[in-house]
Amino acid sequence: MKEAVQRRAAELGFDACHVTTSVPPESAPRLFEAIAEGRLGEMAWIARNAEKRVAPDKVLPGIRSVVVLAVSYHGGAAAGPGSAGDPTATGKTGIVARYARHADYHDVLAGPLRQLSDFIDALGGPGTRSLWYVDTGPVLERDLAQRAGIGFVGKHTNLVSRPLGNWFFLAEILTTLELDPDPPARNRCGSCSRCLEACPTGALPEPFRLDARRCISYLTIELKGSIPVELRPLVGDRIYGCDDCLAACPWNRFAREGRLMMAHARTDLAEPDLLGLLALDAAAFKARFAGTPVLRTKRRGLLRNVCVALGNVGGPEALPALGMAAQDPEPLIAEHAAWAIAEIQGREDRRVKGEG
Repeated sequence: MKEAVQRRAAELGFDACHVTTSVPPESAPRLFEAIAEGRLGEMAWIARNAEKRVAPDKVLPGIRSVVVLAVSYHGGAAAGPGSAGDPTATGKTGIVARYARHADYHDVLAGPLRQLSDFIDALGGPGTRSLWYVDTGPVLERDLAQRAGIGFVGKHTNLVSRPLGNWFFLAEILTTLELDPDPPARNRCGSCSRCLEACPTGALPEPFRLDARRCISYLTIELKGSIPVELRPLVGDRIYGCDDCLAACPWNRFAREGRLMMAHARTDLAEPDLLGLLALDAAAFKARFAGTPVLRTKRRGLLRNVCVALGNVGGPEALPALGMAAQDPEPLIAEHAAWAIAEIQGREDRRVKGEG
């Protein structure tokens, strides 16, 4: 039956399909340690579901197996200017994490996952029940994926696949159907520490330990309030997420483009023009990012990030737009715009004085 599930998964476009048992993940102590130490920042939703995350049978009573799936997002809109041909482009562009340069993966994967879940229920016969999740369920998906043999948890705390590198999404189907489990993946980081060295903010103080409060992905996506002033210069021109630790991994040389996400690439999000983004009102923001992961930051979050990026890489040409943003009725945007203005003016003053 497992081979039938894997064949159907391949037909639906999944790049990998492995199976593990319903035994609770071994990483439960690390989860509770991170919660106790406050390393998850404002992501209170993880703590709220912590008991379920370490006990799959509390999510699906009678669970026997977990089908873990991987979908590559390598290639497509991975690089290249998204502002090409834009007459308003200033040459100052922002960086969007690779996974977000596509239509929202939650939406893209929902259909194939639902079909595969229905297939499993039919395969198991009457009484078989399955639940599917795409990065939303109360499960420790990276740990389950490692135990299923999809890949291994690297020193950057993300999953690394030998055939897919770092560029892939995970999804799970919890089922009451018993399937033969696959062997777990073995960690293959060796002595490599490139991912730790690549982190701009020191969010990876040691192997396999992430302090989300310093992670640029957290700061630009999950954090709803002000980005700490001391971390703003380290954000650089990243406006949605960060790929630095993932991109540093040498296993990426084996990465391959996946079929499912290929048709959903958004080249306009590869390197969007910062001043163009700063001019977006609420309606324009929704229209520009409808159906993409960026929509979840809302206008206030994205323009906050854009202001920080302009404060780091912008020149005097950005000051008029930032001046307007400093008057924005949204206090979060106004605060970060004022910071950006001070940063640019400070650089200009030093330049005039010959101080670099």
